[in-house]
Amino acid sequence: MKKNQLTLWIFIAMIFGIGVGYFVHQNYPADTIKTFATNSNLLTTIFLRLVQMIIAPLVFCTLVVGISKLGDLKTVGRVGGKALLWFISASLISLLIGLILVNIFQPGRGIDLSLGDTSGAKELVGKTQEFSISKFVEHVFPKSIVDAMATNEILQIVVFSIFFGVAATALHDYAKPVIKALDAASHIILKMVGYVMNFAPLGVFGAIAASVAKLGFKIFNFYGPYLLYFMFGIAVLWIILLGVGYLILGNRLRGLLKRITQPLLIAFSTTSSEAVFPKLTEELERFGCKDKIVAFVLPLGYSFNLDGSMMYMTFASLAIAQANGMQMDLGTQITMLLVLMLTSKGIAGVPRASLVVVMATCSMFKIPPESIALILPIDHICDMFRTMTNVVGNALATTAVSKWEGALIHGHTDHQN
Repeated sequence: MKKNQLTLWIFIAMIFGIGVGYFVHQNYPADTIKTFATNSNLLTTIFLRLVQMIIAPLVFCTLVVGISKLGDLKTVGRVGGKALLWFISASLISLLIGLILVNIFQPGRGIDLSLGDTSGAKELVGKTQEFSISKFVEHVFPKSIVDAMATNEILQIVVFSIFFGVAATALHDYAKPVIKALDAASHIILKMVGYVMNFAPLGVFGAIAASVAKLGFKIFNFYGPYLLYFMFGIAVLWIILLGVGYLILGNRLRGLLKRITQPLLIAFSTTSSEAVFPKLTEELERFGCKDKIVAFVLPLGYSFNLDGSMMYMTFASLAIAQANGMQMDLGTQITMLLVLMLTSKGIAGVPRASLVVVMATCSMFKIPPESIALILPIDHICDMFRTMTNVVGNALATTAVSKWEGALIHGHTDHQN
């Protein structure tokens, strides 16, 4: 019952946030709106920071314990191989959907260059570094695990945890006390998740109220077609993902979607996949996925399997090129797709990180990166949908690998709270 209550509160917070935000937007001058948006965003910041404080220890503990529970290095390789096969296939399909749709619908043609949110773009330009192999390598391999944990670099934590888990597995009984301690620690952190999730409705209210206060509903008039084509792309991606999910899980797919309703709502309203990582871990285990598979596949998925973000990246990058009147041949577009396949790894934790990647890609392909200002006003709404899609993709990846490994428990767990 408690779970359903929290979902209900999140819904109420979303509706209340829209109402309050619209009231502020309609009745107050720009300065007051700006102050209101800044202050209500503080609620979201509190919630996201509370979640972020538990991500690094949770990923480290669960991944190390997951690898050691898999028992031997052959199993680690097999499960990892299956997971990566899913991730690469899903990523390529997502990028291709974005590429195909943006060429069919040409959403960039209808965007007026003068409507850009230039102040927001300047802020993003500061965060953008041009893509290079050396930057990519630095992003993947940690110089220091303490630094990686301090900055919540999920991909670096994953790399360290895999080395640590594999070494612990190789030492067998000698490493057992450490694994036991980490297992206990992961249970303590999951207990903390329950407490932190109680702040979710406040975070949701703050995020929605701030967005609506700043932008109102007029945003849909400007960017209706762009948003419509993007939503169509997301719908196509969901149909493909759920179709594959149904082929693998059969009728249990409905039970899985029911389980992850709450994580989906939180992802949708806070636009951070990271905000739901701990809750998703819990729900997938309740659904019947073996804890060792969840602990191994889900953190990897957060680094390698962001389907919604992938689709958006090709879609947005090419839409910006179209708005600038640039024609890109198929070869260039496919090169861009492959670059995005690399640059998008490990961005899970950062809300709107997709934009930074899109900017880096634009500057690499000589598309004026300031043009990202064109899509900034609508980006928050797109971000809600792509984040929710990331969560669905990772839930399906984890349950699919569990099923292939014969580690998906049947029956009662679907109805258990």
